[in-house]
Amino acid sequence: MNNLLYKEFKLAMHPTALIFLSLSAMMLIPNYPYYVTFFYTSLGIFFMCLSGRENNDIFYTMTLPVRKKDIVKSRFLFVVIIQMAQVLTAIPFAYVRSLYDMPGNLVGINANTAFFGLSFLMMGLFNFVFFIKYYKDTNKVGAAFGWGSLVMAIFMIIAETSVHVVPFMKNYLDTNDPDFIQYKLMVLVVGILFYGLLTFAAYKKSVGSFEALDL
Repeated sequence: MNNLLYKEFKLAMHPTALIFLSLSAMMLIPNYPYYVTFFYTSLGIFFMCLSGRENNDIFYTMTLPVRKKDIVKSRFLFVVIIQMAQVLTAIPFAYVRSLYDMPGNLVGINANTAFFGLSFLMMGLFNFVFFIKYYKDTNKVGAAFGWGSLVMAIFMIIAETSVHVVPFMKNYLDTNDPDFIQYKLMVLVVGILFYGLLTFAAYKKSVGSFEALDL
């Protein structure tokens, strides 16, 4: 597994996945839908899978003495590392923003603890939809990303609208840290749990699809 993960970093990594880490600085933009930061993370994953298709990454990996299951596992581990890297680079920018007396985000939720919990949930939904579709036919990367993007767009619309119309979201979650931190921490924990469950469910389903795929 270590060798396959090393191969992911050396051969499968697309430059945009690294470039998009810098977009965590968008947390400093006033009145901006901060979920877009993690949409770019998913876009980098799409470019990685698309580049892999054009460069016959799946065919090459299948020539190695490895199981199909391990090919899927290494890709999932790689994607989780990329997503965690995006979160870790976004946190310092969110913290810097909190140091200044800036007005609240008029577009949607503030870059606070609850925001990161909801972002974990959004990334989990993307992983679930994108990879289940992708591993049914690894040549149809665009279709898989289209469905994944649609789910993310729907999530962002609902989440950003909720902070304007749902009293609990507006009065407790869409506030600056550490106000009402107990509620925000609950959202963070639940978001991480759902991220793990959705990603694991996507992995199990993808393994079954990929093992049945005639390459």
